[in-house]
This record gives sequence, C-alpha cells and structure tokens, in this order.
Amino acid sequence: MKLEFFGAARNVTGSKHLLHVNGKKVLLDCGLFQGRRREAIEANLHFPFDPAELDCVVLSHAHIDHSGALPLLVKKGFTGKIYCTKVTKDLCEIMLRDSAYIQEKDADWLRKKLKNPDAEPLYTIPDAEKTLTLFHPIEYDEMFSPIENVKVKFHDAGHILGAAVEEWIIEDKDIGKTVRLGFTGDLGRNHLPILKDPVQLEDLDLLITESTYGSRLHDEIANVEDKLGTELSEAIARGGKIVIPSFAVGRTQEVLFIIRKLVHEKKIPPVPIFVDSPLAIKATEVFDKHPECYDTALLEMIDRGENPFSANQHGVQFTASVDESKAINHFPGPAIIISASGMCEAGRIRHHLINTLTDEKNLLLVVGFMAQNTLGRKLVEGENPVNIFGEPYEVNAEVKIYNAFSAHADQHELLEFAQHIGKAKSVFLVHGEDDALLTYQEELRKLDNLRAADIHIPTPGDVFEITNTKTWKKVDENPDGRNILGGDWVDLG
Repeated sequence: MKLEFFGAARNVTGSKHLLHVNGKKVLLDCGLFQGRRREAIEANLHFPFDPAELDCVVLSHAHIDHSGALPLLVKKGFTGKIYCTKVTKDLCEIMLRDSAYIQEKDADWLRKKLKNPDAEPLYTIPDAEKTLTLFHPIEYDEMFSPIENVKVKFHDAGHILGAAVEEWIIEDKDIGKTVRLGFTGDLGRNHLPILKDPVQLEDLDLLITESTYGSRLHDEIANVEDKLGTELSEAIARGGKIVIPSFAVGRTQEVLFIIRKLVHEKKIPPVPIFVDSPLAIKATEVFDKHPECYDTALLEMIDRGENPFSANQHGVQFTASVDESKAINHFPGPAIIISASGMCEAGRIRHHLINTLTDEKNLLLVVGFMAQNTLGRKLVEGENPVNIFGEPYEVNAEVKIYNAFSAHADQHELLEFAQHIGKAKSVFLVHGEDDALLTYQEELRKLDNLRAADIHIPTPGDVFEITNTKTWKKVDENPDGRNILGGDWVDLG
C-alpha cells in the first residue's frame, strides 16, 4: 500500500491524496487550487496521475478546495464512483454547477478583456452535470466498500453540513495485515452553532490530518458574542454598513444564526440583513432541508419561530439577481451584507468592498481563514491600498477579525482529537501552511500515544509506502511540486 500527496500538502487548497492498495487506486478528495491566478491555473490543469486509472473517489465534504476539481477529473477520463455523504451530494449539486459557471465567465473575461483568444474554462456546466451522475451517496455511520477488501465509514466531522471524518479498514495483501486508517478531511470544532460535534476516531494505525490552525488557538464563540454585539452596534449607530466576506457553504449560515441570536437577545438593534450570493442562497436552502444535522441550539431557535435559513424570516433578504445586488450599494441606512467569496477572490464581495472600504464609518468583518496571496489575506494583514479589478482602493473602513467563527479545529482541538486515536504508527500532516505544520508536528510528538510515531509533513509529489510494521517510509519525491505550488520552500526535514 502506498500514499501519494499532491494538493493540500504544504498549503491549504487543492486537496488530493492518492491511495494505492491491492492494485487499486483511490483518490481522497479532489479540490481546486486557489491563490495566484497563473499558479492556480497551472496547478489545476495538470493532474500528476492519470484520472482514467482511478477506481473511485472518496470525498470528505463539499468545499471547493476539496471537491472543485471533480468535473476536471471527469473531463480527463475518470468514470468511477464518487462516494460521499448524502448532504455533501446535495451541496455539490449546486457548488459544482456554480464553479463551472465561474470557470466559463472567467474564460469569457480573459478572451474579451485581455484579448486572449485561447482562454478556455477548466470545465463547463455540462462537465459538472456529467460529474454529478457519478455521485454515490452514503449515510453517516454506514459501512461501505469502495473497492474490494476495503471498508469505510463516514462519521460527522462538525465542519460543514455533510462533512465527514473517514474511518478506513484496509486488508492489505502486500503486507498481509489489516490497516486502520483515519482521514479527517477538514476537522470541525466542538460547540459550534448549527452542527453536531465531531466524532472521535479510535484505534488507528495511521492518521491523515488537516493542520490549518496547528499553531493557533481560537476564541470561544461564547466569549466573543458580547464583543461582536458591541462592535456591530457601534457600526450601526454611526450609520455604517457591515460587510462580511463569507464562504457560501457553512460560514454564511453560521453568521446568520449568530446575528439572529444577537438580535433576539437585544445585543444589537435589528437592521436589514442582505445575503448577497446566489450560491449561498442555494446552500441555505439545502441547510433548511436537513434538520437531522442540526444541534440542539438551532432546533430551539426554530421552535420559537426564528429559522435563520428561511427566506420568509423577518429582516433577512436573499438577493439573487444582479439588479438586487447592485441596489444594496444605494441602500441609505445601516445594513449587514453577507457575500461570497469568503477569501474575497471572486463573486459579488469585491463590488461591495469597492463601495465600502474607502468610508471610515463602515466595518469589514473577517470571519474566516484567508489563504496566502488572496485579497482577503491582504486586508487581514493591513495592506493599504489594495487592488480590486486592477484599481487601488484606500482601506479607511474599520477591519475586525474574528477567528472564533472558524469551522476548523484549532491547535488544542486538533491535539485533543489526536490524543484519542490510539497508538498510531504514523501521522501525516496536510492542509496547513509551514508554520502551522511545524508547530503542530512538535506538539504531536509530546503526546504519550504518539511518542513512538513517525510524524510526516509531505511535500507535493511525495510517495510513502507501508512496511510490515505498519510504519511508513518515503520512497519517492517530486521536486516539481515545489515549482508549481509556491516555489522555493524551507526544508522541513
């Protein structure tokens, strides 16, 4: 059995991990790379394996950095099944179509504005439609067999609706032993609004774990509500607009829940709330259809007649059309605008930033992780001015950052999860930037159950092979991965 690491190795986008077992090839996630346009396009265009040779894909959740390259995989020859939870399938039905639409529009823009007649979308809406026919939804906690001699269970990851941590039981014929593998996908947090808490995996030989916040701690949601209420109230009192760049799936719905809670508790005055993202609107409809995934707090809110996902909810306006979106710019009073994309790289959020960043009475509320080289990261790091559509804009608006809203486990929560996986032989750290990876690696080595484990930080293209002792050794590496995904990197050893 071998593992090859491609996307989300030494970075946080483009998740792809290839499992070779008993002569079969299984891809864990298939996400798009996001970041600098030219590098992202290059990384997305070229798979470092033949898609036609894959037997199946096992998908942890619907976020585009985990699912968004699936139509390209199918376009290049993949014909197998795509296993995921039922809710993930429902979300991918809207997200992959939306991603294809964006690819088509981007190609149109390159052809018209940059006079590039050869510009083509990575994939089209028909490619996305074909991909959706290959989805094979599975219930949480239902054992299934994606290939012979391999069994898998999806458990609730607590990250976004439908997200799964994966429990694998592999009968490896090469070493003649059973291997218990765990894959976190993106691991969520305890006590987040809307979702149930993550399920703990146990008795693992091997763990592949995300490390996004491996070097940082989050504020607790309960501890920031009063602070958030105060800052929102101050912006509202000065007549400002509060702009919230938000991931369409998960974060938008969570922010809606928190704002409705603050209004109910009279911590902020009621003001119009605009959800300005067609994808977020469709995703919210999916959330509304799956109350079986809700936690107790959300069910209690709905019982008292305050469903934050309902289009009929007083004070919330879902603006689907372009004309409705443009009209928000002329809204005279204070308002809250929730818009995608979450990293400010695409979509309607950029137009709202153009119309609000220069005015000091407005508030930009950052509620999610911003990857390197994105507009969102530049705003978080205080760059001023910032370029939007090639034009500079002064940042005079107040900027506030709330890590408490993150749907990713922080260092403490990651360590708590790892502490209870049993005496695993090997751990692979993925989906993290270098500081997070190195810090988390050192902290893992302090855990009693992992003192004898090998803690690996793979680089794109690295290949690891299991031994008879269930430990893993590096057997190959691909230095070209460094060139495509970030240039010269520090040697992590």
